[in-house]
Amino acid sequence: MEESIRKADILIEALPYIQAFHGKVIVAKYGGSAIDNATAMRGILQDLVFLSSVGVRPVLVHGGGPMITRTLSERGRRSRFIDGMRVTDADTVHVVADALDAVNRRLVSQVTALKGRAEGVGPSREVIVAAPHPRSAELGFVGSVEAVRAAPLRRILMRRAIPVISPMGVGSGGQLYNINADDVASEVAARLKAEKLVLLTNVRGILRHATDASSLISTLTVKEARALMEREVIQEGMTPKVTACIEAIRRGVKKTHIIDASIPHAMLLEIFTKRGIGTEIIR
Repeated sequence: MEESIRKADILIEALPYIQAFHGKVIVAKYGGSAIDNATAMRGILQDLVFLSSVGVRPVLVHGGGPMITRTLSERGRRSRFIDGMRVTDADTVHVVADALDAVNRRLVSQVTALKGRAEGVGPSREVIVAAPHPRSAELGFVGSVEAVRAAPLRRILMRRAIPVISPMGVGSGGQLYNINADDVASEVAARLKAEKLVLLTNVRGILRHATDASSLISTLTVKEARALMEREVIQEGMTPKVTACIEAIRRGVKKTHIIDASIPHAMLLEIFTKRGIGTEIIR
């Protein structure tokens, strides 16, 4: 009986949040090395199915860096990076597209296995409109998001399904572009006027001291986040994530979060509890 009461108490604690976010869009980005963690992936997808089932409208943007690297290696090609961005020549861009398509299909299949509904959104849907990256002369077919066509995503959400978006854009003449998934998620969140943008990573959040997990910063304003970047407290792989969060907030997203995908049910803990588990960046 006590265990049943405890479970009921947990549901009651979540009720105000479920009511507040009912009908609202929450965009999650899941990628990087975290996407290779099968247990974490299942937990995140369960969270998304739960959110969809209680009337929240989740959207998933995925990456696939490890899968891309493996696929390139299997085809006898070496991965090259400049400032953390993958050099993507005319041949590589098609390998990237194939690898991301495989990730996309796997995620949709797993949501279906969890009794949820999901629809893959790849470059053939032309939802992500791309332009060449400012450094395209050295990076090749790496792109920036020029626009997000929101209508197809809204139609998927109206069908009570989860859009699962690949970070491949289509530019002039149907050219494919490899785009940073954090940037895609930020643009999608802004375009859909999302309540939240949640970036799922393999670290707890933003740490005041990089080697000290207990130095987690629970809440930052945009001004404070910019100051930490200027002081290089935030650096390397965390910088593009924080930049994506700041840009989303600037364009109207209410709150952004950076959390550790390996924590069981990380999204539910961050969204439906008072303290959360990662770092939130607010206006």
